[in-house]
Amino acid sequence: MRKSILLACLAWFSVLLQLVLSIQLATTNGNPAVQGLVTYFGFFTVLTNIFVALVLTLPALAASNPAGRFFARPPVQACAATSIALVSLAYHVLLRNVWDPQGWQWVADVLLHYVMPVLFCLFWLWVGVGKRGLRWWAPLAASVYPLIYLGYVLARGLWLDSYPYHFIDVNVLGYATVLRNALGLLVGFVLMGYVLRAVGQRVERFRSGG
Repeated sequence: MRKSILLACLAWFSVLLQLVLSIQLATTNGNPAVQGLVTYFGFFTVLTNIFVALVLTLPALAASNPAGRFFARPPVQACAATSIALVSLAYHVLLRNVWDPQGWQWVADVLLHYVMPVLFCLFWLWVGVGKRGLRWWAPLAASVYPLIYLGYVLARGLWLDSYPYHFIDVNVLGYATVLRNALGLLVGFVLMGYVLRAVGQRVERFRSGG
């Protein structure tokens, strides 16, 4: 429990730091603070790090209530691990050369895209429950999360006429290319889920001596 709380504190620090920076950037540019909030909640990185923070926090502090039980479920924890791993991989491949963060933004960038993905995946592999019992369809079920995000971000783009990532920018690429890009990322997500499931089950067998 102590390890999960310490990691949860780092997760919440990371997402709250990015929240402050997003609001600060909006107000510095002469925009209302709410615009910073709207921008902040558009990023898969931010939403997934919040997801991870909830997985680390609620089962430890509220194990008996419905939210705590939900985030303690093995498929939910596996979904969080897969999602945060994809955040790191996609950022490294597609986004790290797109911008050059400085100062506290660099700190938030490293925490959200590298530190938390590595630490949470290691935590889940070694401490996370129920990996050995994950069913074969668990990575497919987990893909509901990025699909919901895709629907959300496309609807958000229609409303705001802007998109958080260049590879899903309908205004530039059109829907056909965006959907192809999304399909490629979804396939990567599912494959990542099966890799983590296999590694997690092997780790659990090792720890149990079986």
